[in-house]
Amino acid sequence: MQLAPLWSENDRVGEIRDSMLTNPLLIKSELGKGKRSGNALPGPTHVYGTVERVYDGGVPAAIGHWHTMKPRKQETLHKLRRDFAALNKAAIKAGLITPREIYQFRATHDIGILGKKVEKKEGMLPEITFGMPVRPSTPMFDLLENKFQKEWMDEQKARDRIRQKKKTHQVTLVKNYQTRAAVLSKAVPKVDPAPIVHPKRYQKIGPHLDTFRSLKARRAALEANWLDSAARSGPHGHGVYAFE
Repeated sequence: MQLAPLWSENDRVGEIRDSMLTNPLLIKSELGKGKRSGNALPGPTHVYGTVERVYDGGVPAAIGHWHTMKPRKQETLHKLRRDFAALNKAAIKAGLITPREIYQFRATHDIGILGKKVEKKEGMLPEITFGMPVRPSTPMFDLLENKFQKEWMDEQKARDRIRQKKKTHQVTLVKNYQTRAAVLSKAVPKVDPAPIVHPKRYQKIGPHLDTFRSLKARRAALEANWLDSAARSGPHGHGVYAFE
């Protein structure tokens, strides 16, 4: 039995292999040190990452020349149309005459024909560009000075002046004359309101009882009670007072 290192399990029974020293479940941390990972690091000559091998000549080849792709002719697929004239000739050569035999021959044989090739028009100048011309770029100075806004405002003002001039010089060709019958039809006569009916039973009548012997006695009583007359006046007889 071999003695285990101090930072692993002591008194282990059985065979101790070197692979046990790299097992993180069996390794214990040393006294005063952190726990080891158990993975052995490569040597100082190891280079991390992938090695890229360049076979294109490197920087001198890139500066000196470059590879260009040769243009290839684009292959276009054309759908073949059936050539019925060639099918009929082939059916006659095969000895088929009846419509049923020709129909069966067409179902089992197929002869196609390419579509008509579009001939290139000659006489067109190579420097001609087809399509709509591109609008010239707007100068930045016109945008900064609000040139387009000023032009739009001037157009609106000119349009308003023309509209106002048309209104001032507009001549009324037909004048609407007011006849006497039209004026009388529009006039509303003034109607006096109906008088208010005052029934006799609601009219104010004089008192039936006079407690003063004469008019002189009435005036003397009013002069005597003149100071406290303010307390007996008012709509409800509670007096008239002005508080400030």
